Amino acid sequence: MHTNRKEGRAGAFPGLLILLFALLVILLLIAVGIGRYPLHPFTVLQVLLAKWVAMEPTWPQQAEGVVFTLRLPRALAAILVGSALSLSGACYQGVFKNPLVAPDVLGVSSGACIGASLGILLGWNASGIQLLAFTGGITAVALTTSIPKITRNQSMMMLVLSGIIVGGLMSSIMGFIKYIADPETQLASITYWQMGSLAKVVSPDLVTVALPILTATGILLLLRWRINVLSLGDREAQSLGIPVIRSRRIVILCATVLTASAVCISGTIGWVGLVIPHFGRMLVGPDNRKLLPVSCLLGGIFLLVIDTCARMMTSAELPLTILTGIVGAPFYFYLLIKQRMKLS
Repeated sequence: MHTNRKEGRAGAFPGLLILLFALLVILLLIAVGIGRYPLHPFTVLQVLLAKWVAMEPTWPQQAEGVVFTLRLPRALAAILVGSALSLSGACYQGVFKNPLVAPDVLGVSSGACIGASLGILLGWNASGIQLLAFTGGITAVALTTSIPKITRNQSMMMLVLSGIIVGGLMSSIMGFIKYIADPETQLASITYWQMGSLAKVVSPDLVTVALPILTATGILLLLRWRINVLSLGDREAQSLGIPVIRSRRIVILCATVLTASAVCISGTIGWVGLVIPHFGRMLVGPDNRKLLPVSCLLGGIFLLVIDTCARMMTSAELPLTILTGIVGAPFYFYLLIKQRMKLS
């Protein structure tokens, strides 16, 4: 009986992936069609297919501009950012063996905020701000990982504490930047960027971050069985012939690239990397071979829906972190209650 259950779950996993992918495609067509100039999802599909298949246009001429210039880059960015944050959160939680760890545990988001804020202060364009944000995130992680080397303590606890130290330092620097920023122009831009938004994403931004996100995602999906082994503990991993330190560094580096790449075009978006992996565990369990691809799809679906709601709920677009917090906080509270009931 127990074996039959395992076989049933294994057989259901490919079906779940297909279902989630189909849902993501349907929501993408709906999201691209929603706006002040509404388009039917079937019309959106026709406009997209017309780029590769010769067909007679039966849609208004401005529909192509709306789809390809305004809405499709933003919708694809929401999928990429949501997938990246969710996957990095699942990887951090697996490597650190702590379900409360979020993607910014190593100070990535804080460092990216510093970089983007400097770009705004210097009056740089969007590409320059994104470059500084990515540089700031990577720099913060470099500082975090150097502290254990300096103290000659390579334990996981020391790495987490180093992340807290660097995060606190970055918060102080952020406060100073806000203090000297022009309150009428720069301060508002910095604050809005910190709360997360995809309103200014254009096709070149998408191309810039797609390569590092897809590359890091591919590496992590290939290594997902090693994350399972690392979550058992260092001794167990070494006994199975896994190079623990090197494997952990690769996973952390790829997860950091995911977070930094996402933050550099969207700003700081909370809760996605913390909550979505937990939802994935409710569907497929703690096995990272299944959890990581499911987290990717769930993260893309979640942020696509959140971004669509953010631009449609009010005349003035809502920052994404407001909506992710409204959804994520109650869901996480539910998880804590459920966990307590299991323990009792």
